[in-house]
Amino acid sequence: MATKKPAKNSGISPFQTSNWFDIDKSIENLRKDMERAFASFPSMQLPKMSHASCDVIDEGNQFRVKMNVPGIKKNEIKLNVTENSLEVSGEHKEESEEKKKNYLTKERSHVSYYRTLPLSENVVASKVKAKLIDGVLDITLPKTKPTKAPEKKSISVQ
Repeated sequence: MATKKPAKNSGISPFQTSNWFDIDKSIENLRKDMERAFASFPSMQLPKMSHASCDVIDEGNQFRVKMNVPGIKKNEIKLNVTENSLEVSGEHKEESEEKKKNYLTKERSHVSYYRTLPLSENVVASKVKAKLIDGVLDITLPKTKPTKAPEKKSISVQ
């Protein structure tokens, strides 16, 4: 006579459920619990790495670059110029601290910019000038062989 073996528990499921609705409900409860747990953590700000927006203007005898770099001081900007490219980088870090009885607040901010601009004509690197006014970096790059500024002709729109 053959004997029947008892069913073996697979151990795959960590909890007993009667249907898919119960599984879905358990997962939803777990998601809500995790959201509550993570909401109690202090917010973290990661350093901002910005692609500085800029205008490059061909003025005939020179290139002019106007680049937005808000939050950066002039001593925090680095310019590297070759005969046919311009590299601009800047980084600003700030830290503030406020102490009270048993309370300490410490905040940090960090912003950085980096941009490399290829130039269509060679420039005289030793004569490049830059000014920073109200968060806008204004760079003039004299060309080695100035070109005639293109003539402008007004066209009426029909």
